[in-house]
Amino acid sequence: MTTSPPDASKKVAAGICGILLGALGVHKFILGYTSEGVIMLLVSLLTCGILSPIMGIIGLIEGIMYLTKSDEEFINTYILNRKGWL
Repeated sequence: MTTSPPDASKKVAAGICGILLGALGVHKFILGYTSEGVIMLLVSLLTCGILSPIMGIIGLIEGIMYLTKSDEEFINTYILNRKGWL
């Protein structure tokens, strides 16, 4: 029986939040990327929602990327190497 590392559980939560709430940067906060999350949130809010579709598309792409990676690849890329953007 193979058990996944504890950080692998963030993959599903970050992926779903990226797809559903990508414009608000929630998926970035889940992974601990505070500055990237604040940037996405502020871009969406300070432009009165005008640029939120762009942030939503970025979140959608990142959410799909998170969910399609294996647990090991996800941990190496986003937890250990701290890749903040696409």
